[in-house]
Amino acid sequence: MAHNDTAPTAPFLQRYVLEAVPRYTSYPPATRFHDGVGAADWKSWMDDQPERPVLSLYIHIPFCKTMCWYCGCNTTVPNKDDRVARYLDALDKEIQTRPIPADGIVHHIHFGGGSPDMLSPARFRRIMEAFRERFEIAEDAEIAVELDPRGVTEDLAAALAGAGVTRASLGVQDLSPEVQTLIHRIQPAESVARAAMRLRRAGIAAINMDIMYGLPAQTVERVEATARAVADMGADRVSVFGYAHVPWFKKHQRAIPEDRLPGARERFDQMHAAAACLKDTGYQAIGFDHFARPDDSLARAARSGRLRRNFQGYTNDPYDVLIGYGASSISESRQGYLQNLTDPAHYANALESGAPVQVRGLSRTAEECATGERIARLLCDFEVEAGPDGFDRNALADVIADGLVELSGDRLIVTAAGRPYVRNIAARIDPAFQTAQNQHSQAV
Repeated sequence: MAHNDTAPTAPFLQRYVLEAVPRYTSYPPATRFHDGVGAADWKSWMDDQPERPVLSLYIHIPFCKTMCWYCGCNTTVPNKDDRVARYLDALDKEIQTRPIPADGIVHHIHFGGGSPDMLSPARFRRIMEAFRERFEIAEDAEIAVELDPRGVTEDLAAALAGAGVTRASLGVQDLSPEVQTLIHRIQPAESVARAAMRLRRAGIAAINMDIMYGLPAQTVERVEATARAVADMGADRVSVFGYAHVPWFKKHQRAIPEDRLPGARERFDQMHAAAACLKDTGYQAIGFDHFARPDDSLARAARSGRLRRNFQGYTNDPYDVLIGYGASSISESRQGYLQNLTDPAHYANALESGAPVQVRGLSRTAEECATGERIARLLCDFEVEAGPDGFDRNALADVIADGLVELSGDRLIVTAAGRPYVRNIAARIDPAFQTAQNQHSQAV
């Protein structure tokens, strides 16, 4: 198996950097979801699961105290607490009524957003109690929560730990005051360090941090400084994401000054600078945008070939069924994907009236499942075996000619030069891929 590493000397190839390709957090990608599948399909899928399936739960909290202008998430700033209270009542009803496998056991729970730190300690405990009433949860289950460092109070940290949370992910993005002003997220390094300290003191030892490149006014030096800071804070895992500027899709991004955004070459250099800094401080590269301490469970999964990919990115979560709760959340089983209504108010309306909340998705064929697994192995391991029909050499002609991949018998191996472009390569082993400029983010 190829060692997961990101080569800081990989060439800058603009045509691949700017190519719009899926992130392949699902297969087929979410851009192909449609309204021809729904709640009835989900029930039939849940009735057709293996004995004692491993379950993973995702809970979407679509609220923030303030809107960060770079944000691409499904979130809103509630103008009154009644909106949050109504949403949580609807979430409780979904937890109680959604069909689930009869004898499943939960090994992973993930709270995303938005900012789950919008929840009071009592509200977080209420959600966890509802899950414990409905599901069997393994004693060693990982319970993870995404947090805005500015919202981590000592009371919240204690409540999260008391509810069983084992891992927290802190959104850092960039620590330059100028960049923070331009993205409307004033968050000094001290506030991040304080949040991490409060979580650890409460008993949540595993801390992830997210940083970004491609933000307005970012430079290689600023990205390096941020990467060095999160390493110094002792983050167990670091995710390095490129900012996707899609103001036609996320209206608040219109506040981002486009003339301050880094160009394609600058983004590429920033990405490599973050990777080089994290590797120099002892992290193992995981796939194309994650890093972990060598003793972290994600790094161990990567070394043993157990790394997986889902809507949260790279994971070692071994689920058979992923059940998504809340507005916009996506559920997954081997039969397909289903997404909930994306608007929090429409989601609450549906649950109050008894209407279905799972409204779009797709069913997967056996061939699509096999293709998805090959793409996942490519993204996780940087090499993959051919399918039953071999590789389409015509589709791979350009990446072979440019030295990004090598074919060795029935294996496709990504070269060191090709690793930043692994999403481009994945698109070329996806028989259904069609370039769509406004559907996918650029590759780097």
